Amino acid sequence: MDPNSASNLSFILDKPNSVSFADRPVPSIKSPHDVLVGVNYTGICGSDVHYWKHGAIGHFVVKDPMVLGHESAGTVVAVGDEVKTLKKGDRVALEPGYPCRRCGPCLGGKYNLCPDMRFAATPPYDGTLTGFWTAPADFCYRLPDNVSLQEGALIEPLAVAVHIVKQAAVTPGQSVVVMGAGPVGLLCAAVAKAFGATKVCSVDIVESKLEFARGFSSTHAYISQRVSAEENAANIKKEIGCPDGADAVIDASGAEPSIQTSLHTVRMGGTYVQGGMGKSDINFPIMAMCLKEVTAKGSFRYGSGDYKLAVELVANGQVDVKKLVSETVAFKQAEQAFAKVAEGKVIKILIAGPNEKLE
Repeated sequence: MDPNSASNLSFILDKPNSVSFADRPVPSIKSPHDVLVGVNYTGICGSDVHYWKHGAIGHFVVKDPMVLGHESAGTVVAVGDEVKTLKKGDRVALEPGYPCRRCGPCLGGKYNLCPDMRFAATPPYDGTLTGFWTAPADFCYRLPDNVSLQEGALIEPLAVAVHIVKQAAVTPGQSVVVMGAGPVGLLCAAVAKAFGATKVCSVDIVESKLEFARGFSSTHAYISQRVSAEENAANIKKEIGCPDGADAVIDASGAEPSIQTSLHTVRMGGTYVQGGMGKSDINFPIMAMCLKEVTAKGSFRYGSGDYKLAVELVANGQVDVKKLVSETVAFKQAEQAFAKVAEGKVIKILIAGPNEKLE
């Protein structure tokens, strides 16, 4: 892939519900520690769709045209003078957020909490749905020979799940309930199983998603009913054969009823992790959390070691991310792909880079 002759066509959000394509200049390597990557495949995240539909997530507001996308894998086409770990032709998964490396959170090992994080497709920074992308070499993860570039594009959501399950401190033999069977919820269930959980229950309101979860990695599945949080929790505990509750409960939905049910499902002294984002404020069963001395944690993106472990989980066959891919489309079909994700018609859809020739 020659950056001097190939396309740097980019998929741009101009304003809510309005996108366009433009051939932008190929970025140059500005740091000797950076690499230039030709983007081969990019997945679509719920946040991408939210920006497309609403133009904002919380206080992150799209004020100027912004390239979308942040779940990508590509091929190194040039390297900075000080790069020792990668070479031209290496296939890599791109970690799309770059911290300052100097603040308290960064120096304390929590770079995902860096207040100066530059994260792809988060205003005001452009994303990876483009022909070429520059990145620090240490935020590009070489893919083993047995991991495809399509799988590489799914390392980003898998790293999110790795971080969530690490927050839950899942250990062998435990029982884990995951609220929500979307892509991240499914991956949380798979990671929990890889970490040794013997009971992994997916919970959702859509039966087809639970059918997929059963075939993917979950040992149990429960379709949430229109009943109280306490009753749903009792039904889940009965489903998994844990009358005292699950060791860990992960909410990957962000939905208020799921969060409420989670606190009633976790056992005394268990762990609850909030991975999904929903409304800024909800009614939260604080009494259940207090009386059971639940350890409650938030989870945001991914941190040190999460991407590396995600690559290893795919390489050694513990998480089969290929099963999540519903289809792969050409770059010019990006808007139609976004519409399919918004309508819930696919689990994961990949967009081939503008220089990728689909068979």
